[in-house]
Amino acid sequence: MVVIRGATTIERDEKEEIQAAVKELLDKITLSNRIEKSEILSIVFSSTSDIHAYYPAKAAREAGYESSSLFSAMEPEIDGGLPLCIRVMLFLEKNILPKHIYLRGARVLRKDVAEKFNVAIDGPAGSGKSTVAKALAHDYKILYLDTGAMYRACALAAMQACASLDSEEEVARMAETLSLDVEYRDGVQHTLLFGKDVSEEIREPSVSMAASTVSKYPSIRAKMVEKQREIAAKMSCVLDGRDIGSVVLPAAEFKFFLTASPDVRAKRRFDELKAKGHDVNFDDLKKEIQARDLQDSTREFSPLKVAEDAVVIDTSCLSVQEVLAEIKRKIQEKI
Repeated sequence: MVVIRGATTIERDEKEEIQAAVKELLDKITLSNRIEKSEILSIVFSSTSDIHAYYPAKAAREAGYESSSLFSAMEPEIDGGLPLCIRVMLFLEKNILPKHIYLRGARVLRKDVAEKFNVAIDGPAGSGKSTVAKALAHDYKILYLDTGAMYRACALAAMQACASLDSEEEVARMAETLSLDVEYRDGVQHTLLFGKDVSEEIREPSVSMAASTVSKYPSIRAKMVEKQREIAAKMSCVLDGRDIGSVVLPAAEFKFFLTASPDVRAKRRFDELKAKGHDVNFDDLKKEIQARDLQDSTREFSPLKVAEDAVVIDTSCLSVQEVLAEIKRKIQEKI
């Protein structure tokens, strides 16, 4: 059983207002979720106690939703509650990821699904930020922008061009002609370097360390940050990195900083690489992670840091689902 939620408001307690608002809400829900009216088992409405002129269920039947069982109820009075509000739940026997719809004044009830917003998730390597960011974007049906992939691709290009990674001048010169694109196919980000998909290649340990080096250069970060901000300004998205909340998107509505012990993070990276067939050593990975932590947190330009208004979550003893649930809970608290 899948439940799709929604809500809207009316300006006046009048029959025509209720009819128009209910039709708009139901049509938007069916269109956004790509469902047919005949697929809806039942529709349950609740309305605030200041709505008396017409039953939302009758308005739904008149709007063409007569194939479903319909029910309307009145909500109890709540001090400070949203006035003239109609809520709805649609029940389906269809396996889909529901897209909840909040219209008009009801947008304030669920800003996470009703308005454009950005979520910044920062943290050190292996803290789980990328996995959680992808899952959050999937659940909220918004864009996941893999910012780290952009720096990795830049580092890979520098390595392929035999540029000295210790020279900002050489890396910056290489970046002047860098062809870096991001494509989204079937909800997955693909990183293209000079037209070639390098999404897997940039995950090599050597590229990870190189990315940490080139990302400390102001000229490279300025180039990448400009592109990231451009994307985030156009649509709701989740970004993860090391300075998203503090530098890239300081005005992001929601900020989180994930952390975990070096041993836990090394084990996660070890399991990930082994699963992909790489021959890796746990102790070497732990040393690399500690070295990267030191380098990322002490660099002069845009170091790894916790934004002042970020929520810190230690993921050492938490599963991905537990971290995801905590982030969603914090988002809901804020809105």
